Amino acid sequence: MTSPISTRRHGDILIVTSNNPPVNALGHAVREGLVKAIEEADGDDQVKAVVIRCEGQTFFAGADISEFGTPKSFAPPMLPQVVDIIENCTKPVVAAIHGTAFGGGLEVALACHYRVAVPSAKLGVPEVKLGLLPGAGGTQRLPRVAGVAKALDMAATGNPIGAKEAHEVGLVDRLIEGDLESHAVAFADEVKEVRPVPRASERTDKIEGVDSSVFADFRKANARKFRGFDAPEYNIQAIEAAVSKPYAEGVQEERRLFMELMSGTQARAQQYFFFAERKAAKIDGIPEGTSPREIRKVGVIGAGTMGGGISMNFLSAGIPVTIVEMQQEALDRGTGVMRKNYEATAAKGRMTPEQVEKAMGLLTPTLKLEDLADCDLIIEAVFENMDIKKEVFGKLDRIAKPGAILASNTSYLNVDEIAASTSRPEDVLGLHFFSPANVMKLLEVVRGAKTAPDVLVTAMQLAKKIRKVAVVAGVCYGFIGNRMLMPRQIEANKLLLEGATPEQIDRVHVEFGMPMGPFQMADLAGVDIGWHRDPSRIENIRDALCAIDRWGQKKGAGFYDYDEKRRPSPSPKVQEIIEEFRAREGVTPREIDDQEIIDRTLYTMVNEGAKILEEGMAQRASDIDVVWVYGYGWPVYRGGPMFWADTEGPAKIVEGLKRRGFDVADLLARKAEAGEKFTR
Repeated sequence: MTSPISTRRHGDILIVTSNNPPVNALGHAVREGLVKAIEEADGDDQVKAVVIRCEGQTFFAGADISEFGTPKSFAPPMLPQVVDIIENCTKPVVAAIHGTAFGGGLEVALACHYRVAVPSAKLGVPEVKLGLLPGAGGTQRLPRVAGVAKALDMAATGNPIGAKEAHEVGLVDRLIEGDLESHAVAFADEVKEVRPVPRASERTDKIEGVDSSVFADFRKANARKFRGFDAPEYNIQAIEAAVSKPYAEGVQEERRLFMELMSGTQARAQQYFFFAERKAAKIDGIPEGTSPREIRKVGVIGAGTMGGGISMNFLSAGIPVTIVEMQQEALDRGTGVMRKNYEATAAKGRMTPEQVEKAMGLLTPTLKLEDLADCDLIIEAVFENMDIKKEVFGKLDRIAKPGAILASNTSYLNVDEIAASTSRPEDVLGLHFFSPANVMKLLEVVRGAKTAPDVLVTAMQLAKKIRKVAVVAGVCYGFIGNRMLMPRQIEANKLLLEGATPEQIDRVHVEFGMPMGPFQMADLAGVDIGWHRDPSRIENIRDALCAIDRWGQKKGAGFYDYDEKRRPSPSPKVQEIIEEFRAREGVTPREIDDQEIIDRTLYTMVNEGAKILEEGMAQRASDIDVVWVYGYGWPVYRGGPMFWADTEGPAKIVEGLKRRGFDVADLLARKAEAGEKFTR
């Protein structure tokens, strides 16, 4: 087999080229080829310097994920050996970077004696996002080259930096305008006589005299962001070792920390999720060669919070949007909020004023539904009421051009029933965006009984274009996410009556790793969402709160009381309402422990997930996990509800459910009995 690494001479410079599409991943053949190339350079007196470059769209973009868990990933030379061989080359080695130098790719570049890059290149160590740390000397070389503060930020957050910033901090020696290879060769020619060659592992100028407060301050500043995760702390400790120990000892500490992370549940969960996200894009049962429909223009009905947020996704992707409202005031308010959101993004430096104007320039506000006649996709985002939605779709059926896709943003309702109100059910599907729609990454694509294959393919491809992670769901009440949310909410409310407090239930969820508990979430979203609006009809605690205007944070009171900075505190009034309901229902409160809360609010979600799988409402267990991580903030270090169920063990979940008197889903019971897992 031909090696992906080739060498050729340009005068006395050896050019080493990797051609391993699509991203020049550091697979076994690449690692082997790099070692041979460096040995060739070292053994040839005619060679005075080396340039390492890559063909295609990018420099080495990291490890080869197709080799994960296979013997090839452990076959020598492994990356730590490769980078040491590069660094120990007796002749100057220059890395020529374009595209991305990520993970192992940046570790290769750090082992080179010099780094040049095109201005558009990005450099980073994203291993923390897979529950790991850079394990080939990256945590030891990076602070020596880029400084401790920048190394901490890059390694512990996993966020990349641009070549310009990399040049400013010393990670890149020269920015190259024009042809990268010829300029890199010219640079190598300039430095070929430099001795001793500058090895990152031998540098101490940027790690000497670093105060320990740098680490303490960094931990403090990021405490909230890193809560629950192991890997950021391990990355910090590895960089601390770079400062406090000689290089050889620091590398040993890095290896120890790496192996600890590698064998932990969090790394397994985060790596599982990395693949789960990619699997979600695959649609079962689609005829081969199904082509998507062309979407040149989108219509959105409703300029409220959801309609405006949905529209922004398309405008930001350069797709024109016609947005419809019934009243001019509502239309002006909605488009005004969109502009305000864009301007807030620009104020943070994430957009230019020109980009704001370009996005808003693609928006056509109107009061006429007929103006949607030339749209290729029309998304309805009106009130969550079946009669209203059917009326809208009946009108769209008469207005929309043939072949236009008609989508509902319903969160719960039956997409097949909505489709039946048209003469073209094959063109109808659900596109359930999550609020705020311009921020949340998840999109549930609801496949109706008659949805055409090309409509589904179009929706999934379009989701990618507007930077959403899409998951296919079947038609059932609440689809995947909200259907699983229901048992959690029901049990949380029952627990209140039986003796738990909102604070206790929320604390258990936050300690588990959720961004907030069920009652904090209700207060944030609005306790009144879905309320019947009749203050005289009080059937549960929520009705009682809504009847006295305790609608959540927006009113300064919900399940909690809020001060002017929206800080929550336990509410005596809510406790009083709970006690009134207990008296009415004849319930004597009892002590409820944290495990019971987990059994009844989280185990029940897993149970519902098993039913969803059994009914074919989700294509695979990992899709459920993608929905919950991206749509509801399930901690990625626990993989998702179904991966977590496998970690706990289905038998333990079954035992917990039975202990609390729940009916166990057949699939869950079978998995427990057979000792099988939901996720592989």
